[in-house]
Amino acid sequence: MATTTDTNSWDRSRDHSNLEIFDIQTGRRQLLAHFDYLIEAPNWTRDGRALIYNSEGRMYRFDLDTHASQVIDTGFATHCNNDHVLSADGRFLAISHQDPGSRIYTLLLTGGTPRLITPLSPSYLHGWSPDGASFCYCAGRGQAAQNGDFDIFISDGQSEKQLTFSAGLNDGPEYSPDGAHIWFNSVRTGLMQIWRMRSDGSDQEQITFDEEFNSWFPHVSPNGRFVVFLSYHTGDTLPHEHLPHRHVVLRLLDITTGQIQTLCSVFGGQGTLNVNSWAPDSRYFAFVSYIVH
Repeated sequence: MATTTDTNSWDRSRDHSNLEIFDIQTGRRQLLAHFDYLIEAPNWTRDGRALIYNSEGRMYRFDLDTHASQVIDTGFATHCNNDHVLSADGRFLAISHQDPGSRIYTLLLTGGTPRLITPLSPSYLHGWSPDGASFCYCAGRGQAAQNGDFDIFISDGQSEKQLTFSAGLNDGPEYSPDGAHIWFNSVRTGLMQIWRMRSDGSDQEQITFDEEFNSWFPHVSPNGRFVVFLSYHTGDTLPHEHLPHRHVVLRLLDITTGQIQTLCSVFGGQGTLNVNSWAPDSRYFAFVSYIVH
């Protein structure tokens, strides 16, 4: 979720951005490009040839061979935030456009006129089912949103269904590659923890039980073996806050063994790892770190 509180309560006009990838086999980071302005939330294209990121309300394609960026024509949607995903076939891009609030749209990855998916706002996109039939997102509706309660919803583009009903923030929902589960993060047990449920909302189970971290945005690798996510140290943020300008750690969960390892520490937070950024081969993922000038 990219909220006004998250993004505007901190001056990001002096942020410089490093677009990086991480190799989970070697444990090494690789810097791809440096930008003297803010970029956020890279997706890795299904053909493995490019990264998609947002900057200043626009969407961009970063070519991994030439390291050149090209703006994607999103029509009237020029206030895109860092909640965007790609379809399983790689042909379409789904975006969250603040118009005002945040509503979900889809368009061709090559560019075009966006098609509205969620008339109600705010809706913060995080997942697209493997069969292309439904979207999962964080949303606040009515008085619940005024109270700070946001839940997980799904929509087929015609109607939406609420899957979580707990007080506080439920965020970052994302389908597993087989479509059987939705992974998300929730503050319902105190700290922000990683959770998983069936794609119909049943069998909600807590996955992490951290006492020193607030953890956000679980992203499942294409081979279904790993989950990478971002963690704040508990003294640096409140459980419901996903803020920029923080020292955070990127962590990896082995789904089979349940073991979690810390991969690296970065200066970042908001914009670093909001969306699924795994490479198609499940060896690499992309992220953004920041330098404040």
